[in-house]
Amino acid sequence: MAFNINDNAKCGVIGYGSWATALVHTLVKNKVHVWWHIRNEEVMESLLTEGINAKYLSDIEFDQNYISPISDINEVVRNTEVILIATPSAFLKNVMADLTESLADKFILSATKGIIADDYTTITEYFNRTYGLSYDHLGLISGPSHAEEVGMDRLSYLTVACKDEDNARKIGDMFKSSTFRVSHSTDIYGIEYAAVLKNIYALAGGLAAGLGYGDNFRAVLTAACAKELTRFVNESYPFDRDTMNSAYLGDLLVTSYSSFSRNRRLGQLIGHGHTVKSALNEMTMVAEGYYAAACIKKVNERHNIEMPIADMVYDILYRRFSARKRMKELTAML
Repeated sequence: MAFNINDNAKCGVIGYGSWATALVHTLVKNKVHVWWHIRNEEVMESLLTEGINAKYLSDIEFDQNYISPISDINEVVRNTEVILIATPSAFLKNVMADLTESLADKFILSATKGIIADDYTTITEYFNRTYGLSYDHLGLISGPSHAEEVGMDRLSYLTVACKDEDNARKIGDMFKSSTFRVSHSTDIYGIEYAAVLKNIYALAGGLAAGLGYGDNFRAVLTAACAKELTRFVNESYPFDRDTMNSAYLGDLLVTSYSSFSRNRRLGQLIGHGHTVKSALNEMTMVAEGYYAAACIKKVNERHNIEMPIADMVYDILYRRFSARKRMKELTAML
């Protein structure tokens, strides 16, 4: 049965990291009131007293008339209709464990570009299987939009994907502004898996940079990543999509090249000689590509799609293969 989002739907946000903070910043600028789920005492205190998130993107000052920081996830859900999930995938099940309120009459919008590691599911798949929500109640936002640049009000592009394009437009209206352009799509599967895969491929690009490969090879590698991404989404779920659009290729490019990219940074550290464990310990924020590599390996057992780049990243992260040797082997295949 179709689910229609109200024009003035109340909005909740689950998560308080950099991406969640940037998205709340965008909503508040548009005079959208946000019920904001905060589990960290330091962040809660700083929001209530100073109107800032002391841990993430602390330069952003929020109009406190438009935020309601709340520690109880049930209160957030109770007061809202559209609930934005913006917590790292590795922590999502723990965050949702305290939920007792029903989600049956809610619309869940994922901003998490990751996979539930032990379930091998994307975020929308998780809410579909765990909470019994149909895809009429599920959507996502994605695209080349690093939190740091969104927080600085640099021009960014977002794609909202929902089964019903009218719902996608209503959600898009909450975010669009002079610095935030919004497009719409019904390709939930393709955009969500593209957002997962691009983290793996950014890690591959970081590995190449850390190992000393130059711009010429890394351009070839990124082009091959784009082909592999396209092959996976088209073969695993055929759909009338153009993976040259920003939600697919654009997100891959910014994650592969940006200095803000956590996944690129993780790959660089390993390429420079860090062990996987020490590289992860160096990271101050979650690199979704680490978890995504294992999950895509498992998911692809159902499809058996040729994915040499994703396989290389998996071998280095989880099978302790030599990064230098596996990258050299890959160069012969591109």
